[in-house]
Amino acid sequence: MKKIFALVLTFSLTLCTLGALTSCGGAKFDENKNISVVAREDGSGTKSAFMEIIGLKGKADVSGVIIGANTAAVLGEVKSNPLAIGYDSLGYVTDEVKMLKVDGVAATVENVKNGTYKISRPLNVVYQESKVTSEVNTAFLTFLQSSDAQKIISDNGYVSTKDGAVAYTVVPGLSGEINISGSTSLKPLMEKLAAKFEAVQSGVKVTVGGGGSGTGYNDAKNGVSDFGMISEKFKTEKAENCTYYEVAKDGIAVIVNKENPLDNISMKDLKNIYNVDAGDAAIKTWADVSK
Repeated sequence: MKKIFALVLTFSLTLCTLGALTSCGGAKFDENKNISVVAREDGSGTKSAFMEIIGLKGKADVSGVIIGANTAAVLGEVKSNPLAIGYDSLGYVTDEVKMLKVDGVAATVENVKNGTYKISRPLNVVYQESKVTSEVNTAFLTFLQSSDAQKIISDNGYVSTKDGAVAYTVVPGLSGEINISGSTSLKPLMEKLAAKFEAVQSGVKVTVGGGGSGTGYNDAKNGVSDFGMISEKFKTEKAENCTYYEVAKDGIAVIVNKENPLDNISMKDLKNIYNVDAGDAAIKTWADVSK
């Protein structure tokens, strides 16, 4: 009896691995059901960059959209919802969801750097030039450009854009505080960069907060933070008294639930999922997506 049960269990587990349409619970992915469209909140640099890249700059969200207040919220919704599609910072995506190729190109660091993966954006810090006249802020900006920082950037799945970087030189006796706020896409990387800077400059305390790119612009512009983080191209009109430094590049990965059998999506179909004005071209169900 035990042998028969073992055989049945083995057969059941084998079935779980056969066919992308079948989950281990035995339920099939229903491509005729409506797509659960997940997006970031207005003011998010990730959303602004994503919508602009796919040709929907300034467009409203589609009806029934699920809004994720930050990168973790989007990831959590897609992880738990078999019908979901969303987008998130490449450096933040985990193996709990599936990243789709876009027009046959995978979202990888190499493809972002060589330009073949089109859904990518810069991750910048915004600051008033008068702020970096202080020794502690000057040292931190120098550190961000160092080979030490480039290694952290690369090791964490982001794209280093600083060629020929040299090692950071420790400033003896440096002390003070640095406040950074803004993009939640840049925040995880910035926390690692800040921790390394604190380790080599033990007299400095770096506080990294979130709030989104809108907060990053406003806090830098109004002098609330020394550096504001934004996850989009710097727009002068959003902070006229500021300049910027590109910390890294980041792909925006298109993500679906692991139950979804799809592994590629065209830019055209992606646009018609997110386009509130798509009309008859709108893609509502997974069956409508080109295979």
